[in-house]
Amino acid sequence: MLSRTELLRGDFLHVFRDQVRLPDGATAQREYVVHPGAVMVVPLLSVSDRAAQIVLERQYRYPVRRTIIEFPAGKIDSGEDTWVCAQRELREETGYIASEWARAGVLHPVVAYSTEFIEVWFARGLSAGERQLDAGEFLDVFSASSEQLMDWCRTGEVTDAKTMVGALWLQNWLHGAWALDWRAVQSEGGGA
Repeated sequence: MLSRTELLRGDFLHVFRDQVRLPDGATAQREYVVHPGAVMVVPLLSVSDRAAQIVLERQYRYPVRRTIIEFPAGKIDSGEDTWVCAQRELREETGYIASEWARAGVLHPVVAYSTEFIEVWFARGLSAGERQLDAGEFLDVFSASSEQLMDWCRTGEVTDAKTMVGALWLQNWLHGAWALDWRAVQSEGGGA
């Protein structure tokens, strides 16, 4: 990096323009968003014979001006452990608390212009409770089969990248191709 200019400091996003040197010696500008990172949860209500019943959400997303089907997800608070964030987001958005968790992996949804990463978690042993939505957060929680989710990904009803990655993980886990290392929760919100 040769120089950096701050373009925007919002409540949520921070945008920069850097002047950089390219491998061939030329210079170029790179504009990008600094994002604190997020988690996404694949909540399993039940699993049997290579299929699962899962928890999803419908939420209107202003930038694309449409209601999106997606897995529960949310931004990591400053200094927050990603597993603790996953537990918090699942509880706040859906009301569910899980007795077992497994970290699947991480994805970078928009590497061309953002530092954002999303850590993917699976949750099972769900117990229903009350949601605790953030102010201004409106979403519908519903359940669907893994087959329905895969069909919605195929037909374009699901277009959210993180949810499509979650569906890929789910399908591979259900078919025994990808393993998950499950861990039990010892206390609410506190990890193992």
